[in-house]
Amino acid sequence: MVNIQSLDPTASPLDYYGWELRRQREAHGLRQGQLGEIIFCTGSLIGQIETTKKVPTRDFSERVDAALGTDGLFSRLIGLVLRSQLPTWFQPYAEMEAKASYISTYQAQVVYGLLQTEEYARAVLATGAPDDLESLVTARMERQRILERQQPPLVWVVLDEAVLHRPIGGLGVMRRQLAHLLKFTGHRWLHVQVLPNQAGEHSSLAGSFNFLRFEDDPDVVYTEDVISGHMTANSETIKEAALRYARVQAAALSVEDSAELIARLMEDRFGDRSQPEEHPVA
Repeated sequence: MVNIQSLDPTASPLDYYGWELRRQREAHGLRQGQLGEIIFCTGSLIGQIETTKKVPTRDFSERVDAALGTDGLFSRLIGLVLRSQLPTWFQPYAEMEAKASYISTYQAQVVYGLLQTEEYARAVLATGAPDDLESLVTARMERQRILERQQPPLVWVVLDEAVLHRPIGGLGVMRRQLAHLLKFTGHRWLHVQVLPNQAGEHSSLAGSFNFLRFEDDPDVVYTEDVISGHMTANSETIKEAALRYARVQAAALSVEDSAELIARLMEDRFGDRSQPEEHPVA
């Protein structure tokens, strides 16, 4: 007799997803392999997702909804599931980010998560040697869906020029990341500026920070240290952050000049090379 793993659907969004997938599949009289054939995957993958050994994707969820006629159930659940895969300390920020009407950020080390390509994100996240890298990458890509909403937040990003020089993932990955940034040139809701090296000392030498504004809730400032994140709505901190951001933004290149710098670096520093790429590890 097959030993079927029992799930507690209240344990986590992932457990509920697996429990509901099994329930819906059995209600339709389908074995795992049969459902797999319908949605073009293996029965083994169905079983792994039903037992929480594998995290589902949005594409998988949409195909299950279509196959089982579940009226978008799994497509709605997947957002909660993927957000639950983020580090526990980061989840509150991700929830606030998704609700924000205005996001402004200064990034000193890496491209802001909402603007990262999948391969760049994978290289960044791999530095923490996570147990399940692919789940973290999928969760980060899921965060970016807020930019695709009918009414997305206004996003203003200031990147330190050092971010553009750091070859994360290798030359090819970095070239494609810079090309991705250029896609936002002239974008209505999203703007990218570069704080050039010649700016010298500036108001946020202490590091990166994010500033979130909402329609009906207090503003929030978010910062990170080596192992955790910190979010506050303290009025004095908000005032200080707003002042520092205004000064950083004023010292940065214009959106148009920033795009020219990004394009120049993409060709001069990360253009096609004949020699194989090297991936130094710090």
